[in-house]
Amino acid sequence: MRFAERMSRLGTETAFEVLAKAKQLEAEGKNIIHLEIGEPDFSTPKNICDAAIRSINAGDTHYTPSNGIIELRTSIAKYMSKTRGVEFHPDEVVVTPGGKPIMFFSILMLIDEGDEVIYPNPGFPIYESMIEFVGGKAVPIQLKEERNFSFDVNDLKDLITDKTRLLIINSPQNPTGGILLKEDIEKIAELIKDKDIIVLSDEIYSRFVFSGEHFSITQIDGFKDRTIILDGFSKYYAMTGWRIGYGVMNKELAPKISRLMVNSNSCTNAFVQKACVEALEGPQDAVDLMKKEFLARRDVIVDGLNSLKGFSCIEPQGAFYAFPNITKTGYTSRELNDHILYNANVAALSGTAFGDYGEGYLRFSYANSQENIKEAIKRIKEVL
Repeated sequence: MRFAERMSRLGTETAFEVLAKAKQLEAEGKNIIHLEIGEPDFSTPKNICDAAIRSINAGDTHYTPSNGIIELRTSIAKYMSKTRGVEFHPDEVVVTPGGKPIMFFSILMLIDEGDEVIYPNPGFPIYESMIEFVGGKAVPIQLKEERNFSFDVNDLKDLITDKTRLLIINSPQNPTGGILLKEDIEKIAELIKDKDIIVLSDEIYSRFVFSGEHFSITQIDGFKDRTIILDGFSKYYAMTGWRIGYGVMNKELAPKISRLMVNSNSCTNAFVQKACVEALEGPQDAVDLMKKEFLARRDVIVDGLNSLKGFSCIEPQGAFYAFPNITKTGYTSRELNDHILYNANVAALSGTAFGDYGEGYLRFSYANSQENIKEAIKRIKEVL
């Protein structure tokens, strides 16, 4: 069978491949501790589930506008205005089935063949995959451990060319748990303020910052209208399987993203959108409790990883990932990842799943219980 050439440029998200391997081992009777998947282990709060059920019973089971129902877009605009300190309008919001469509559509909308996109590496693998799929040139900027997994603005300056069309930033970061501080973002803005570069700011973990406050580049004068914010409900409200996210952008970009929605998904699930209005406007206790528990788990996993021979793990400042340096173990990232999966029954991810600069690291998701994290550390220690 003949496939389009572009399919050869399409990457994947290794977390789901490792999850499949782990599930196969479980089917064979192995007890696997899952630290590979970036999914909160909490249940979706009851008030959100109840809202979805009420919506189904009320008959909200039909098509909706491609950019999302006005009730949800209004709630999102209010939430973003409050949390970013910048005024947003419902017409600047597009609701999509998950956060990934905002990545895909933004790149598809802005990047022609040969255009360059600068993206963080190690970083979420779909950035690079989508850039290359549409024929763009993926230009990695290294997140450096010695800078707490931020990047040097001088490195960014060296990477920018006349072909640079889009800059992707992610804070808090997947896979490192690092954050871009306010001063980092201000330096980025100063560097590109006079250049024709759009920013895709992936802020999907913005409510899981453990020290200080999240700072968005849209809070800098002139950047609201040249930034696409990616956010969603999967992480804060444990709604990964509900498949709903959103992008916030200027009124020139939003209709283009909506047009791509029309041509792909038509719209986002009706009753899920109604449930998300409840998520934003209802009690936030569950989010606060989740963040508190992630902070406790972070301390457990960082202490545990640093007790392992050959491991060195700096303290992540956000999200729910630890990204230890494992170079002194003598293993490559992939070798060690397979070793602990098949011999310790602990599923993690090789740092190379997040780009070439991830070599020498593993990613552990601490979206699992403290008890399981401690058991995972014990198992890894036994097989090293």
